[in-house]
Amino acid sequence: MAETTPTKTRIPGKDLPLEETLTFMQEQLQKKGFQVEAVSWLNPLPQVWSVHVQDKDCPQLFTNGKGRSADAALASALGEFFERLSCNYFWADFWLGPEIAAGEFVHYPQERWFEVTPEGLPAGLLDAHCLEIYQQNQQLEAANLVDINSGSPQRGICALPFVRQADQQTCYFPVNLIGNLYVSNGMAAGNNCWEARVQALSEIFERAVKNHLLSEGLCPPRIPDSVLQQYPAVVEGLQALEAAGFQVQARDASMGGRFPVINITLLNPEDGGCFASFGAHPLFEVALERTLTELVQGRALDELDVFPAPTMNLDEVAEPHNLETHFIDSSGLVGWPLIGDQPDYEFVHWNFPGTSREQFDWLIEQLHQEGHQVYLADYDHLGVAACRILVPGFSEIYPLDDLTWDNNNQGLELRDALLELPELDRPQQAELLDLLVDSGFNDQQPVAALIGLAPGGSSFWKELRVGELKAMLCLALGELESALDLINGLLLFGHLHQERQKHYRCLACLLELQLARAQPSDFMTSLEAYFGQQEIHQCLELLEGKKTFHGFTPAPGLSGLQAHERLLEAYRKVQHAKTAIH
Repeated sequence: MAETTPTKTRIPGKDLPLEETLTFMQEQLQKKGFQVEAVSWLNPLPQVWSVHVQDKDCPQLFTNGKGRSADAALASALGEFFERLSCNYFWADFWLGPEIAAGEFVHYPQERWFEVTPEGLPAGLLDAHCLEIYQQNQQLEAANLVDINSGSPQRGICALPFVRQADQQTCYFPVNLIGNLYVSNGMAAGNNCWEARVQALSEIFERAVKNHLLSEGLCPPRIPDSVLQQYPAVVEGLQALEAAGFQVQARDASMGGRFPVINITLLNPEDGGCFASFGAHPLFEVALERTLTELVQGRALDELDVFPAPTMNLDEVAEPHNLETHFIDSSGLVGWPLIGDQPDYEFVHWNFPGTSREQFDWLIEQLHQEGHQVYLADYDHLGVAACRILVPGFSEIYPLDDLTWDNNNQGLELRDALLELPELDRPQQAELLDLLVDSGFNDQQPVAALIGLAPGGSSFWKELRVGELKAMLCLALGELESALDLINGLLLFGHLHQERQKHYRCLACLLELQLARAQPSDFMTSLEAYFGQQEIHQCLELLEGKKTFHGFTPAPGLSGLQAHERLLEAYRKVQHAKTAIH
């Protein structure tokens, strides 16, 4: 329970008063050139707040926070903002451009680069424990580990140092492996390094235990009312949910006192929906409160009617995509066993007090007892303690296969050609089309994301999909039947804004006439009624090869893409901080 004096609020699990934390983080953000503001608040339950914050200069930098009060929620959001700045997570899916990619360092001054060779992984990358996990059947290839941010196979594989906690030895992890498999799991910021580490490990336990309970179809025990009554703020929130018509179940997800995890599941009698929230911390009270605030973070009470009903199809619950959905917004399928009446283990009213350092040591020991190795990187270049923790074989969010089949670097070969598409000659266009066809990319896949661009307000880059790009290339190369098939698929997908949809409808009509050896001039009155003279003229120029790539916005060196340029400007601020402290 938070203790408040006239000027100080102390929250369990935090090593400084809330007011000091807020003031310090806000000062550090301003010093580093970030103007972070709250843009929306929610207070759906008594003593449950959530907030959405973003940077004024670069709105793509945003986070959410939750807590028992508005200040606690704001501190949570700013802490998440710092962790994502410190760990470069805001830029994890974006190309950093030629200047940064060729700089002295791309990610951190202490990074190391390894040569990409076809003979296997270079020596010095990962350790024996990690290779045993990641090199099953020799799945991991060097080319899969070039990061999208530098996007430079010529420079090689960028890897970052992490300290193995069992013996304090350094191990180098490829940036691209971290970005593809771990995403944001295991990142945290805090009042000091120990507090940040406890938060990072707590989140790792939360997500791993959640996945285990869901995928194995286990039933955690209910928390007795006599125990819940010891936490009146949480009880007040649960009662408010019940008063709104929901059924709520609070359960001990510690697997018999082994892991510091709580589960609260919300049942909606109106639509049969089921929503499972999880939270973790060595203090039972903090874990319970986090689980409740997570349940409604960013959601009003009238937005809790969008969740699927529980199922007995546990294969569907355990399916990787469903577990990924639970990681993203907790809206995935839940199995009936989670809300059953026959628990698979006894309730334990666990609690692991002590200093943040003592709690960190205890959490590490739990992982070591389970046979895991823990790898830690601390970051303090922004003035706030932050860290990233990796537990191979335990804390990954995405499966190892993603490095082969869904790697975020898979568009690297396309990037330079796409940024200057109209400048390509006919052989280059044919080569690009072959590369797109051979790659097996889904026709609905956004091209900007494929090559690491933030499209922002550019409607062309925002809407461009692989199928449309292939259609453009087919038109430029005179492959009209293929172009028509692709355009018809494009129109069925329905993502285009009105003007571009009209453009492709016109193209489809003219292509159909041309392939039937009919003259558009014989139908001009009706064509003009549908599309207008200007649109018909533009489309005929495309079909005649006089123009190519309608609406294309060139972006050599990323110039002209304002949203992406803002991202890079923000990145330069954190790069400067890294240089200054190094």
